[in-house]
Amino acid sequence: MKRNIINAVLICLFVILGISTALLVYLHFFASGDRDLSGEWTADLDMTQRAAVAALDWLQDIEGVSVSMEEMESYMPYLAVQINLTMEQTARFGGTFRCNVQADSYDTCRQAAYEAFAVAFRDLLGERLRMAGYEGDTDQESVEALIEEAFGMSTVSYLMSCGSELLPTLEDLQARYDGSGTYEADEGILVRRFDSGGTVAVRTEDYIRKDSVLILSGEADTVSSGDFGGRYPVIYMLK
Repeated sequence: MKRNIINAVLICLFVILGISTALLVYLHFFASGDRDLSGEWTADLDMTQRAAVAALDWLQDIEGVSVSMEEMESYMPYLAVQINLTMEQTARFGGTFRCNVQADSYDTCRQAAYEAFAVAFRDLLGERLRMAGYEGDTDQESVEALIEEAFGMSTVSYLMSCGSELLPTLEDLQARYDGSGTYEADEGILVRRFDSGGTVAVRTEDYIRKDSVLILSGEADTVSSGDFGGRYPVIYMLK
């Protein structure tokens, strides 16, 4: 079962990479080579797939519960954490930048992820109770009452305490994206030198700007990409 999950995730990643590559190629040939990156930019880090995989992996460990990746994804809403990037051109090919992960968007995203996880958990627990011959109600409200009686807390609180970590920690995201310093932008290459924040002194990325869209990709640094960024393009929109 876990092999099927891994295969499904790999297929999704290849599709995302293919779409991203096609977008980059298109913008490379048809976008203007704008070196002025000044502005307040915002990007959404999509956490939906990551949360679905983590939730499914935890649920698969419950004996007698069967759920597919497609079913788990159907429970998850679009989950994203917002990043703000402010850039100010102060020289012909460079300037200053400031980047930070929005903590409130992280909290909102995490809460939404666990609420969706709780719905799936209650459905599957209700199914397991019926299979075991339980004759009481097994709708969402009834199962929630059983969980609160058994664990002394809500399903969401229980899963946050004892379930899988659905998202990278806020600290991990901040270590990767937060910071400020100076940048140089030339011939589609953006070099950012961090004076504060982050875990690297220099980060080199390919960039393409087209009007109100800024795409950064191919980050080359010493931070482990994990599963929340890495070398996949991050698409920023001008505020």
